Amino acid sequence: MSMTSKAERTRLSGYGGTESADRVADVLLLFAQADRPLGVTEIARTLSLSKAVVHRILQSLTSRSLVLALAENSTYALGPAAATLSMKAWSQLDLRSLAAPILRKLRDDTRETTTLSVLVGHQRIYLDQFESPQEVKMVVDLGPRLPLHSGASSRVILAHLPQAVIDHAVEQLLEVDPDVDAEDYLRRLAEIRRSGYAVSLNERGTGAASIAAPFFDAAGNVLGSISSSGPVFRYGEEGHEDHVRLVISAARAITAQLGSRAGATR
Repeated sequence: MSMTSKAERTRLSGYGGTESADRVADVLLLFAQADRPLGVTEIARTLSLSKAVVHRILQSLTSRSLVLALAENSTYALGPAAATLSMKAWSQLDLRSLAAPILRKLRDDTRETTTLSVLVGHQRIYLDQFESPQEVKMVVDLGPRLPLHSGASSRVILAHLPQAVIDHAVEQLLEVDPDVDAEDYLRRLAEIRRSGYAVSLNERGTGAASIAAPFFDAAGNVLGSISSSGPVFRYGEEGHEDHVRLVISAARAITAQLGSRAGATR
């Protein structure tokens, strides 16, 4: 990671701040971008700070549960307070209200359950859903954290994350299923990036199917995904392309709404 001077950061961001606050923010952002625990030496080297400064910052963050010290290998990871901040950020963004009309229309157009997922750390959660009006339907649990390596809603997010995060997710997948062909999995992620959607058909043996597409913030960072999900027998080839187009269009509408909101606050 390349770092800029305080003067450059001030010029780029358009507002100033104390140097110590900048350093704390840089450390937290470094943890947010990392796919594994970090040590003092690595943080100091990456941010061009002294080890003493990094150690003091970590002590302060640890005292507030923003990071946790991992005694077994003298490294640190984001703590529970950081997760709380992440969830609060989603709440204040009010993404559910913003996406609700779009998800409701997608549900009405497809007559399948539509879901809203968001990226939290290196996992995702279902934040909202609109259930299918049909008797046989898919319903998800809101809130539990899910891995990024499996399921259409997860993979379509993972495909747009940094390679280090993808590699970590593949490692996790191989722990669960050692028979996975990692190279083929990476090729399929590349295809998801190209096509803009992912499909899951009876992936966990539950008879469920899903078509998912990602949405992004104004800077082009993936924030989450939406999906249209139902029983696999209703997700055949007939009408498949139309179904995909509806999901992609809905995801793009959420991206556009987020971009408009960001523009309005500048």
